[in-house]
Amino acid sequence: MKLKKQRIYKNLTFQVLTAIFIGVMVGLIWPEVGKEMKPVGDTFINAVKMVIAPIIFLTIVLGIAKMGDMKKVGKVGGKAFIYFEIVTTLALMIGLIVVNVVKPGAGLNFNELEKGDVSQYTQNGGEGINWIEFVTHIVPHNMVDAFAKGDILQVLFFSILFGVGLAALGEKGKIVTEFLDKLSLVFFKIIGYVMKAAPIGAFGAMAYTIGNFGLASLVPLGKLMMSVYITMALFIFVVLNIICKMYGFSLWNYLKFIKDEILIVLGTSSSESVLPRMMDKMERIGCSKSVVGLVIPTGYSFNLDGTSIYLSMAVVFLAQVFGVDLTMGQQITILLVLMLTSKGAAGVTGSGFIVLASTMAALQVIPLEGLALLLGVDRFMSEGRAIVNLIGNGIATIIVAKSENEFDENKSKRAINEMKLLKQDNQTKQAV
Repeated sequence: MKLKKQRIYKNLTFQVLTAIFIGVMVGLIWPEVGKEMKPVGDTFINAVKMVIAPIIFLTIVLGIAKMGDMKKVGKVGGKAFIYFEIVTTLALMIGLIVVNVVKPGAGLNFNELEKGDVSQYTQNGGEGINWIEFVTHIVPHNMVDAFAKGDILQVLFFSILFGVGLAALGEKGKIVTEFLDKLSLVFFKIIGYVMKAAPIGAFGAMAYTIGNFGLASLVPLGKLMMSVYITMALFIFVVLNIICKMYGFSLWNYLKFIKDEILIVLGTSSSESVLPRMMDKMERIGCSKSVVGLVIPTGYSFNLDGTSIYLSMAVVFLAQVFGVDLTMGQQITILLVLMLTSKGAAGVTGSGFIVLASTMAALQVIPLEGLALLLGVDRFMSEGRAIVNLIGNGIATIIVAKSENEFDENKSKRAINEMKLLKQDNQTKQAV
């Protein structure tokens, strides 16, 4: 019996679930205490972000250097971007279909609903995305500054250049490659230590969310939340499941393989909190280091399936609240605008609201102040967005790896079998 308790206590899944439950209880019973827990969640996420930039740099550089063939690097990147655009467009379309069928905004009175201050977002998004600024921003003016700020796009750009340069050196660069290979082991060991605090971070983030916003704020916009979550579930278990079957692997096995990462994202509302672990998991499930290094970090900026679903539904929801009857042409315009703006705001703080403001500004038929309605419930939907983004990026990595013959089927089978055996072993010990 003692063994059973010890085994459960050490299980990360159990620890995170327990922490989330305690966080919810603290936020409900002692909301003021819950609000004070914000630094706990923020500190954990900051600890993860501390090593994200170097891990992305090392993974991408080593992947490119070991791949050697620059044509193959370009091919992998091209396939990833094509996949990202196709799948995020599907996500946008599904969001539009569901929100038109369910009509979660119909019958709501804007003047009677609780609102928040979104001026900090609308002042940046009201005039739309500055594309010239976005493109020039990708190239860092200072390498150290890019790493210091943790700007994923800038780190990605520099890492690709460094990897290409290192690969071009051939044998002369071998000593640098070996050094970086050993250095990457150090950073993954660090992230292993940091992740031991994941339950504490999940507790702090959840306690703050419930304590600060309260469950009562969900009631008026509950239909929107329910619609968004149902749509996300349909996207995962229908669209992504079909894609998985087309490429010969099980969605269910994949979800069980990354269940710990899903729970951490649920607790922290941040997919960045598990970026290093996801890169490691994708290698363990059979994807090559080079594909993982290129696809996962890029996907964090350009393959935001959950965010795409939320954005398309939020725009039409606000139109319904204001009684604006959007034509088919206007909804197609929404789709086209979001296909661009959802990429343009990648990596920007409050990007969801900036994208919404940009889209509504482009349509010029929905008042920007309508965004204030979403501020109260946005936090409760951010977990869903982050989880779908996480799941989608992992699947994208497997698809690209398989299409490039950079996927080790035997390694994948071993990883899945080990997971199943561990589960059986745990069940056996619990039964003793």
